[in-house]
Amino acid sequence: MIVIKSKIVTLPNYLPIVVLRTKASMYKLFIRPILFLFDPEKIHYFTFSVLKTFGRIPFAKSFLQFFHVIESASLERELFGIKFKNPVGLAAGFDKDAKLIDELACLGFGFIEIGTLTPKPQPGNDKPRLFRLPKDQALINRMGFNNEGVLAAVDRLKKRKSKIIVGGNIGKNKITANEKAVDDYNYCFEALYPYVDYFVVNVSSPNTPGLRELQEKEPLKNLMLHVKQLNSQKEKPKPVLLKIAPDLTTSQLDDIIEILRSTKTDGVIATNTTISRENLSADQQIISSIGNGGLSGKPLKTKSTEVISYLRSKLGANYPIIGVGGIMSPEDAVEKLKAGADLIQIYTGFIYEGPGFVKRICSKIAV
Repeated sequence: MIVIKSKIVTLPNYLPIVVLRTKASMYKLFIRPILFLFDPEKIHYFTFSVLKTFGRIPFAKSFLQFFHVIESASLERELFGIKFKNPVGLAAGFDKDAKLIDELACLGFGFIEIGTLTPKPQPGNDKPRLFRLPKDQALINRMGFNNEGVLAAVDRLKKRKSKIIVGGNIGKNKITANEKAVDDYNYCFEALYPYVDYFVVNVSSPNTPGLRELQEKEPLKNLMLHVKQLNSQKEKPKPVLLKIAPDLTTSQLDDIIEILRSTKTDGVIATNTTISRENLSADQQIISSIGNGGLSGKPLKTKSTEVISYLRSKLGANYPIIGVGGIMSPEDAVEKLKAGADLIQIYTGFIYEGPGFVKRICSKIAV
């Protein structure tokens, strides 16, 4: 028995809610304010180091799973031939180089997307390149596909122990001309093929010069046809998805839809970050001083949901859609699913809400 507001209630009915709210409050009140005192990129890799070190302690991963993982038949989803334990995934960009697959799998995710990976290692854009907008519950990044190269990620994937579903998000190197971009996607596809469960072709990041030009109708169609052809030559082809930007016009979205159909692309991820700076609460001088980059978090929520809804209305009930962008609460996750997403991904919400966020979303969906 437990006493809440002078009333006696049965423990099984209230304990899950109390625990989830307490964990969320502790993170927001005590842990997040300390983390937010430091440079966003530095603290990102610091938390990576802490989680990696903690994961080496005997039974540590079991401890994390006990507090963060929910297993329920009501959460299971099957999409493009893959069975997911739950519909909540980690978006690409968080664990670019597949360094924390086993540790992140203990935090309740149904799947993890690594990358964006490129053939050659590249440092990305100049620092600082990651910025917080706390008033808006948002981030701005211009990382520029910083990663250690696809082969480094492959080496880590070979050693992973978790059986969590992993997607491989692939792109081109900054120095590769768009005319040669197909070669970069080809290289990454072949290298990753034995070690990931699905692929994502990323042409929608705003932080690699000229990349979004590949979203134009003919270049994109040729690229997707090439990747699909590579895939068809495999004994067991794997799902190939396309990740799109939220800043496309209706006519551009219609072109994307036509390409998805004509190339028989297996699914779409909507959406990447936005270049828009509309309706932000942060001081305009701060926003101007930050400069270019993709905006993620709460300000992206409505735009990404609108894209998902439009795609669903045009692609029909059965076409696989993964929704991402502005999921900052369990209610936002439900909204994405109701708009037409089959699965969802989080990133900025995970940073603002903490490690218990996945469980809170799953608890809401499972009700």
